[in-house]
Amino acid sequence: MPEIVIDARSADLGGGLAVKRILPFRSRRMVGPFIFLDHAGPLSLPPDRLRTADVRPHPHIGLSTVSYLFKGAITHRDSLGIEQVIEPGAVNWMTAGRGISHSERFDAPGSDAPGFELIQSWVALPERDEECAPAFDHYAAERLPEFEEGGVRGRLIAGAAFGLTSAVKTHSPLFYLHLELQRGARMGLPQGHAERAAYIARGSVEVEGQAYASGQLLVFSREEQPVIAAAEAATIMLLGGEPLGQRFIWWNFVSSSKARIEQAKADWKSGRIALPPNDNAEFIALPEEPAKPARPGPGS
Repeated sequence: MPEIVIDARSADLGGGLAVKRILPFRSRRMVGPFIFLDHAGPLSLPPDRLRTADVRPHPHIGLSTVSYLFKGAITHRDSLGIEQVIEPGAVNWMTAGRGISHSERFDAPGSDAPGFELIQSWVALPERDEECAPAFDHYAAERLPEFEEGGVRGRLIAGAAFGLTSAVKTHSPLFYLHLELQRGARMGLPQGHAERAAYIARGSVEVEGQAYASGQLLVFSREEQPVIAAAEAATIMLLGGEPLGQRFIWWNFVSSSKARIEQAKADWKSGRIALPPNDNAEFIALPEEPAKPARPGPGS
């Protein structure tokens, strides 16, 4: 049985872009190096409102963002000058390192396809790589290993699992898979990893006779050998790997150091993190933090 089940919470990114937020969770901040997991869509906005869901330029440090689409298209632009359309099945792996900014815009051909749907995860970097140079890598769908057996069709997004290895460059041991299960199909989890989880993006499944539904993340320990059985056709994301130790997360910043996050706040506020050169007319401002109550003085 899972050691914890996390129910997705609703979050509004503005402009009609609502997401299901899975990680971080108050009692489970990470699964292996995965520190953030959002499920956006299915989204169907009228063409005249689609651009209101654009994610304007914003910064990151200390992590890699992983964008993976089920349907639709968006355009990535970053402060390295890279512009890349993200399409279903491909992987955009952006490593922020010491600092990067990027935007995600609904201006690519296919952006207006009904039912836009995206999984975005953040992978924390090992301490030795937290201040590495920022980088961006795009991998077309045909470069990713796939398999099909027993009513299960899978694509290995990153890492190693089930005897396959992805070409996607990572910084620590992990696995990340997209599975499509037919009704009645059964699937185990990759072994040899300290922390593992299964996110049910669509459909419903059973584990040891217990039913679980879409929007739930099932987290398993190394010792468990679960078998996921599809009660109906289901889409599952498997993820996990080796833990990296404590990480702090504030807004879009991840670090092993609170002081480094404070520095990133100041850097963004003062303009020391550059904007994308081909998308620099606007940006998302640093969120306002609530004021701390005044400390009572002597005799008050």
